[in-house]
Amino acid sequence: MNFNFILISIFTLLIIFSPITSAQDAEEEKSPWVGKTSLGYLATSGNTDNKTLNTGFELGYTADKLTHLAEVFAIKASESERTSAEAYELRWKTERQLTEHDFLFGRLQWRKDRFGGYATQFSQTVGYGRRLMENDKHQLNTEIGAGARQSETQLGFKDDEIVGRAGLYYEWQFSDTAQFRQDLMTEVGKINTYSESVTSISAKLVGDLALVTSYTIKNNSDVPSSIEKTDTYTALSIEYQF
Repeated sequence: MNFNFILISIFTLLIIFSPITSAQDAEEEKSPWVGKTSLGYLATSGNTDNKTLNTGFELGYTADKLTHLAEVFAIKASESERTSAEAYELRWKTERQLTEHDFLFGRLQWRKDRFGGYATQFSQTVGYGRRLMENDKHQLNTEIGAGARQSETQLGFKDDEIVGRAGLYYEWQFSDTAQFRQDLMTEVGKINTYSESVTSISAKLVGDLALVTSYTIKNNSDVPSSIEKTDTYTALSIEYQF
């Protein structure tokens, strides 16, 4: 059995059964700024030497009916001193609240993947979103929109196309300190359809520190015959919220 899978399973159990930390009694004035940063590293040795590094940073700002969110992600893996995965992603999103449940959005999303079907993909989309569910335990948002995408394959071919975008984002706070999250999105174009699924479980350890395990699936429908359409990433990281 894969050693990385065993480690992820152990840490997932630790997340689920982690002790509940007491909440602060005094309420503090809510800041318009929120953010979090994460860092994960995993190394194995023996018959095969594997190393994986993943990192992320998010910063959000809310003022009146506008919310802005910037995100940065990176992952790098090596096997026997040879790089086997290297990917980066930058995102920007602005939401304009219309009603309690409805909003408009604009998104910029840039992806770079050294080993994927596309070397770079940059999309710009706008659209409509709705909060289908929002309570103490569950939150479910959906989005639909359209825009443009510029892509370059690993062979140097460039594509410019109109795309439609759809997304579904779910959060479940299943204990005072643990949360499950599932993000699904797709960009549909005439040449290529890009889809992404991110499944994660997080649990507070102490204070603003949390342990996060996640599983990401990325798929491009149109890639060169020598390249796989689907890439998957399993990540384990420590996250700090501020």
